[in-house]
Amino acid sequence: MTRSMRQRFSLALTLLTAVSLLAGAALATEPAAAAPSSPSAPGDEGGNPLLRDVLESAGRGYAAASVAVENARKRQVALADELRQIETQLDQLAPEVGEVAVSAYRIGRIGPLTALLGSASPDDFMDRAGGLDLIAQRDNSKLRQLYEARDRATRAKAAADAAMAEEQRQLAVMAKQKEAAERALSQVGGTTTEGFVNASSPVAEPTPRNRDGSLPAQSCNQNDPTTSGCLTPRTLHALNETKRLGFTRYVSCYRSGGPFEHPKGRACDFSAKAGGFGGDASGGDKTYGNNLAAFLVRNAERLGILYVIWYRQIWFPATGWKAYSSAKGDPSSDHTNHVHLSLL
Repeated sequence: MTRSMRQRFSLALTLLTAVSLLAGAALATEPAAAAPSSPSAPGDEGGNPLLRDVLESAGRGYAAASVAVENARKRQVALADELRQIETQLDQLAPEVGEVAVSAYRIGRIGPLTALLGSASPDDFMDRAGGLDLIAQRDNSKLRQLYEARDRATRAKAAADAAMAEEQRQLAVMAKQKEAAERALSQVGGTTTEGFVNASSPVAEPTPRNRDGSLPAQSCNQNDPTTSGCLTPRTLHALNETKRLGFTRYVSCYRSGGPFEHPKGRACDFSAKAGGFGGDASGGDKTYGNNLAAFLVRNAERLGILYVIWYRQIWFPATGWKAYSSAKGDPSSDHTNHVHLSLL
């Protein structure tokens, strides 16, 4: 091989090596650049399985007891109004029943038979008999109304007492569920925080409820517009309301596996960044997440929310905002790149 050929070969080898290095660098950096733009999920959200189980159990128990307390209080108000009406009726009957008593006293002294025997003629006898019958009918009617009103009053008072006892029983249930949630949350931080509150958050349309105010049991039978999976009707309603009221950044809901309520179609992850989940949210992206978390908490009862997690904090109806450290120190498990929503 001549010197000229060796030089050309060496130059070609150098160029080939350079091209290979550039291609390798491009392949190595491509996934990292693409990852935040359109991820299907935020990654491992961490969390303690026992904590999630306790929160779900306590959340459902707390919600059911809360509805029962509200119904018991409404029942007491209705019964108090009924008692006032009965008492008004009794006040109106009092003078009429007094007349009955006076009439009975007089007839008792004279006697119906004496009144009839004192008739001057058959026609007078019939008139007096008819009069006594009318008096008896009137007296019986007034007395019957009095007895019925008193009976209704007794039943209403008993029902009011029962409603009050039910309220106290359900309040005890709520306190128990709150205590269970606080014990579980104490394992992942648990200290009270200021959380995220915005009094000007928009108001969502309420999710459908049963006639007694409770939430109906639902299965994962609605198409999830964010994935190829399914959602419960309540989750889909919350997702649609969130988007309708201005929170339109990337969302991922159903997942076949993983923590929280995603496999049940009862959870969604809302990216704080416009293009995807990525790293810790900051600046305007963090403000977006703050506003979204505040919106969800303000509408928790309307939407049937179980809990919300955002930026190392968790909101639970029984406890309010608490510190949340059940994570691995990354944006997904710390929930610093997305707002997590779980529904009942």
